[in-house]
Amino acid sequence: MQDADPRLNARRNNLVIACVCVALIACLPLVVKDVYAQNVLVLTLMYAALSQSWNILSGYCGQISLGHALYFGAGAYVTELLFTKFGVAPWFGMAAGGLVAATIAAAVGYPCFRLKGHYFVIATIVIAEAGYLLMLNWDYAGAAMGIDVPVRGDSWAKFQFLRSKLPYFYFALAFAFVAWLVTWMIEESRWGYWWRAVKDNAEAAESLGVEVFRSKMAAAALSAFLTAIGGGFYAQFVSYIDPESVMSFQFSLLMALPAVLGGIGTLWGPAVGAAILIPLTELTRSFAGGSGKGFDLIIYGLLVMGIALGRPEGIVGALSRRMRRSAA
Repeated sequence: MQDADPRLNARRNNLVIACVCVALIACLPLVVKDVYAQNVLVLTLMYAALSQSWNILSGYCGQISLGHALYFGAGAYVTELLFTKFGVAPWFGMAAGGLVAATIAAAVGYPCFRLKGHYFVIATIVIAEAGYLLMLNWDYAGAAMGIDVPVRGDSWAKFQFLRSKLPYFYFALAFAFVAWLVTWMIEESRWGYWWRAVKDNAEAAESLGVEVFRSKMAAAALSAFLTAIGGGFYAQFVSYIDPESVMSFQFSLLMALPAVLGGIGTLWGPAVGAAILIPLTELTRSFAGGSGKGFDLIIYGLLVMGIALGRPEGIVGALSRRMRRSAA
């Protein structure tokens, strides 16, 4: 009897591993009672999802973006403006923020996807900074003062919890799993093949019938939508937003670096990178205190440099290559 398709087996194994990981992580609050540790877990899961979202556009489609803070901030501001000005529940606000961010991504992508290489990267940074300056001076959205999220008691309907971080933890876990699952579903789909073809050689892909521009736009819209969901979640989690706290360049870096460390364009790279970098960031920040501002960036910047020089394919890529050699 002929063996089953190894790629199909690998996909099934990945799904089983992901489900087991989610089940194990869901049990962590049973042993992790410290509030600070739970806060680190929430941030780690959130950045795993955000990095996975960034990976869709930059890892699979090859369009390196350092302006995803624009979409993160759009999700945060749309969610909280609808909540504070019109009483719209954050659940609907996050969905609306995702649609707004996807629309912005399409509008930005229309001119920017005609740029290549470092020109595209610079364009994403400039547009994100323009968005940051716009919000910094927009009085309706609180300008530099930002928005205080009104406290209305613990409620899933209002997605607010003051007594416990566990609801945020489980939402972040679900968000990370959904982002991973979306990537898993797309990876072997027509869109996944198109994106990888565009990444490898856009001209060759177009000559073979791949709709290059349409592929880039679809990747950008999906990536921005998921990133904005994360922005809306973060706004509810911290209960206060201003341009600096949700749209600064640091957020764009924090979305990209886990994927770079774990492995760009891989299914597990963003999650592995986030599991290493985010706890390291938070613990360094905690121990260094105010005098150590930016020290965390230096540490994991050195980690990323080490990976780039020694294993440019990232941790997951290096492990996969070693496993293939062992099997051979």
